Amino acid sequence: MALIGRVFIILFAFLAACLVAGMIVIGAVLFPEFSDLGSGPVDQGALNIVLGFGFIFISGFALLPALLVVAVTEAFYVRGALSYAVGGGLVGLACYLGLVPFDTATFRFDGIVRRHLEIMTGAGIVAGLVYWMIAGRNAGAWREPPRPMRQPPPLPSHSPPPPV
Repeated sequence: MALIGRVFIILFAFLAACLVAGMIVIGAVLFPEFSDLGSGPVDQGALNIVLGFGFIFISGFALLPALLVVAVTEAFYVRGALSYAVGGGLVGLACYLGLVPFDTATFRFDGIVRRHLEIMTGAGIVAGLVYWMIAGRNAGAWREPPRPMRQPPPLPSHSPPPPV
C-alpha cells in the first residue's frame, strides 16, 4: 500500500518540477523581450498559454530520463539534494541534446546554442531540487518496515483488570 502512495507522490513531484522548469525555460528565453521597456506591458493571457506549452514540452521530453533518475534513486535510497540537482541537470542536458541534430559521420551535435544549453541544464538543476523537496528526501522509504508499536506502560499493581 505504501508503494501506491509513493507512486502518487513521485508523479506529483515530477509534475511540480516540470512546471518550475517550464517557467524557467520560458522566462529565460523570453527575457530579452521582457527587458525591452518600449514594448509595453506583457499580456497575461498570452504568457499563461506560453507557460502551459512550456510545461507540456518539458514534461514530455523529460519523462523517460527523469524516470531513470527516479528509479535509480528509489532503488539505492539516494536522498541527497546534490544528487538530485546533478540528476536534474543531466535530464535537462539530455532533453536539449535530444532536440539537436546529431551527425553520425563526425560524431558531433550540429547547431548547439550555448545559451539554450545552459538554460535547459539550469532548469533541470532547479527541477531536480524541487523534486527533492517534495519526494526525494524520502526516497526508498516505502521499503522500510513500519516502526513497531511501543508497549503501553504497565498498570499499577492495585488497579482493576482492564475490561474485556
